[in-house]
Amino acid sequence: MSLHTQLLQRAADHQPIRVGLIGAGKFGSMYLAQIPRTPGVHLVGIADLSPDGARTNLARVGWKPEQTTATSLEDAIKQGTTHISEDWRALVAHPAIDVIVECTGHPIAAVDHCLEAFANGKHVVNVTVEADAFCGPLLARKAKQAGVIYSLAFGDQPALICDLVDWARTCGFPVVAAGRGHKWLPHFCESTPLTVWGYYGLTPEQAQRGGLNPKMFNSFLDGSKPSIESTAVANATGLTVPSNGLLYPPASVEDIPFVTRPISEGGVLERKGMVEVISSLETNGRKIPYDIRMGVWVTVEAETEYIKNCFEEYNAHTDPSGRYFTLYKRWHLIGLEVGMSVASVALRGEATGVATCWNADVVATAKKDLVPGDMLDGEGGYTVWGKLLPADKSAAIGGLPLGLAHDVKVTRAVRKGQSLTWADVAMDTGTHAYKIRKEMEAMFAHSSTALEKRSAVLA
Repeated sequence: MSLHTQLLQRAADHQPIRVGLIGAGKFGSMYLAQIPRTPGVHLVGIADLSPDGARTNLARVGWKPEQTTATSLEDAIKQGTTHISEDWRALVAHPAIDVIVECTGHPIAAVDHCLEAFANGKHVVNVTVEADAFCGPLLARKAKQAGVIYSLAFGDQPALICDLVDWARTCGFPVVAAGRGHKWLPHFCESTPLTVWGYYGLTPEQAQRGGLNPKMFNSFLDGSKPSIESTAVANATGLTVPSNGLLYPPASVEDIPFVTRPISEGGVLERKGMVEVISSLETNGRKIPYDIRMGVWVTVEAETEYIKNCFEEYNAHTDPSGRYFTLYKRWHLIGLEVGMSVASVALRGEATGVATCWNADVVATAKKDLVPGDMLDGEGGYTVWGKLLPADKSAAIGGLPLGLAHDVKVTRAVRKGQSLTWADVAMDTGTHAYKIRKEMEAMFAHSSTALEKRSAVLA
């Protein structure tokens, strides 16, 4: 049966999927807007550091006050309402909860939430892709050991890209490249929360009026978020990554099959089977018509003359050789689509994207010359941006993962443009996030081939 049919049956049987949400910010609010419109799903509880803020967001998306009157999780289950508190541990520990949606955007906290959910037998849909980028392969392994499902969140671009890759491979197509779009010029990597709105085309006043978070928006602009999301895709699909960071080739939708070919055939790829991000701006800053900025894509290859002829007969837009074809979604709806992951995990036992290997990493890279005593402020901030690197290369240099570069003191000078290493900072080694990252590095240290790395996760 389709997912929707199964949800309708759950509703008819009065056996809804019981969900717990951690974090009711922007992304969480978008999911909250859809829950009352989705049959067979009961949001039992919300854990948020600001319960009043969560209530404000619920009202903003159309929830009525009586829907959140439950004074406990038990009352919420009996009444079919939702309990709101700061206590995420109680939420993940409650035996009636089926799925936890981790939606804080805080990578270190997200690791704690995921691990505790696994320990309590809960499936996890992890919206905080920043955590997946630095330890997703081991989170996936620990979930499997606990007998639960760990999944990326549908609606966010990584899960949508994974879906396109799965479509291609299931149809028998070799994947040449896959990725997302982005508004990119090389100097954007130096952007800070003070410069972000000018690059976005907004005034500070407009941004303030809209309640927009400059640091969060800057994490997209400066290349950190595209690197994070590309890492999640590479580790989930087994695709490889560029040897020295994303190239951001400019292209319209029609031009994607032209540029996402190997260099030897006129494209930009070092090899077939890679992730890449397409820029919506020409190198001179001109906006490209019909861009893929907010979308996702996959380029596949016709391996036989017959398949190539089929592309031609059905007017598929290809590169000049007729062999490379790109399928795409030009938009993604972010939190409005998370219900797909919740249903897939709970009803089919299938993740909508999950790490299967350690192919890629995001390394904190200096936006300016850093000196001892400087404090790193993480993605989107004033000090570092995230650079996509092959995992082997990151491990060889001891690269500092961007997801752990929050509130960390620099201990020796680092030049602008240089990737930071563990040796450059004073880390808090007591967090679960740090420990699981180091455990993951050790687990893969003896895996020299892609197959061995994949097996290390799946074992």
